Amino acid sequence: MQLTRFTDLGLRAMMLLAAGEADGRRVTTRTIAGGAGASEHHIAKAVSRLSELGMVNARRGRVGGLELTEAGRTASIGWLVRHLEGDREVIDCAGERPCPLVAGCRLRRALAEAKEAFYRELDRYTVTDLAGGSRLPVVLQLSTERHHP
Repeated sequence: MQLTRFTDLGLRAMMLLAAGEADGRRVTTRTIAGGAGASEHHIAKAVSRLSELGMVNARRGRVGGLELTEAGRTASIGWLVRHLEGDREVIDCAGERPCPLVAGCRLRRALAEAKEAFYRELDRYTVTDLAGGSRLPVVLQLSTERHHP
């Protein structure tokens, strides 16, 4: 199963926010974009969705920035991926050219069960688990240095 770029950027944003908070840094969309190797526009879209989900608070202005909410610190990665990806099928049997085997096929059910197993495994971890003790603050530091020489 391959995650969308949107979900990838949302997860990276959450991890960089957790790392920045742990290191006492002010984190902005710009610093996340630099740390994640993405455009500010794409990060802003992901942060907007994370804010809608109650995972991130955003403050505007000169002293603004982003911060994780308590829900953002404790949400499981599985929950985040489910909400960023949406509940799509792993395979599209009914697409533009519907599969002629759909009536007797067991593949769709097997893939749905595998997807749920994937999410259950991700449910074992939180953003804090993934960002804790890592070198992510170094990535944020390098990102900040690149933008502010």
